[in-house]
Amino acid sequence: MALDGTTDRTLVLLEGPSDVAALTALLRQAPTGPGERPAGAGRPAYELVDLGGVTNVGAHLRRAREFDPAPRVLGLCDAGEVRVLLRALQRVGREVAEPQDLAAEGFFVCDRDLEDELIRALGPQRCLEVLDEQGLADRFATFSRQQAWAGRPLTERLHRFSGIASGRKILLAGAMATALEPDRVPPPLEGLLRCLLGAGARA
Repeated sequence: MALDGTTDRTLVLLEGPSDVAALTALLRQAPTGPGERPAGAGRPAYELVDLGGVTNVGAHLRRAREFDPAPRVLGLCDAGEVRVLLRALQRVGREVAEPQDLAAEGFFVCDRDLEDELIRALGPQRCLEVLDEQGLADRFATFSRQQAWAGRPLTERLHRFSGIASGRKILLAGAMATALEPDRVPPPLEGLLRCLLGAGARA
């Protein structure tokens, strides 16, 4: 973490690089102004932190508390990782007992995972258009003909195809997020953006 010690610094803890790619794309389109804000610009600075897996969240939370003043800390996780996040937050003194307490602390939960949220928000047809725009339509067609996936619902195939290669996962997370209309941003990402660009949260 390259913390600079300023009081308006915010860390956004994200499970992996695809989450970083999606949030970066959404911030780039945010009406309040995208990207890292330069010193003296009068806007909060933030750092998107790739945790390399949610199990590392505790170490990052503890380290954030060592700085004086401590930065704001926000985050995003998948539904299956909520208990790990809750325990980590409790260990650093956050008053969270249940998943529904997380949003008030600046942490938001994807229903299943990020890819599921993006696919649902875009809709299958728009997802197919994004694949075509990224030059992946033929690969998806080949994947869909595989015995294990032929005949499966389109949303299931899209979800699996988006997540089976790390580079593709990052590419499509960013591309799908970019393709979202402003009123179609999934609730957990919308909540995180509102918290990051608006009211604060404590470290």
